[in-house]
Amino acid sequence: QVQLVESGGGLVQAGGSLRLSCAVSGIIFSFNDMAWHRQAPGKQRELVADITSGSRTSYADSVKGRFTISRDNAKNTLYLQMNSLKPEDTAVYYCIAKVRNGATMQRRDYWGQGTQVTVSS
Repeated sequence: QVQLVESGGGLVQAGGSLRLSCAVSGIIFSFNDMAWHRQAPGKQRELVADITSGSRTSYADSVKGRFTISRDNAKNTLYLQMNSLKPEDTAVYYCIAKVRNGATMQRRDYWGQGTQVTVSS
């Protein structure tokens, strides 16, 4: 069973920081690309950041320079360090594992339940 469990969300003032964690089980974590998405009220879901199995990273323009995605393969954990938070960062943040089926070579995304981040002004 694939499980992704996010933690670290909460309420923070603008300019503050949070670190989100995603504990992953049921897959060979180090083999898989991972990502963080978010969905704000009334807005489309968007990719925040992703990281490949080789630790290559990319970011949405809106968070570049403020957020850092990282992974600890020894702990099967994905992180999102969020600095200089803005009210527009308020959203539910989701951890995603991009899992490739070994038999079919098709990709299936597994999602966590999400963690709420609220940034007050």
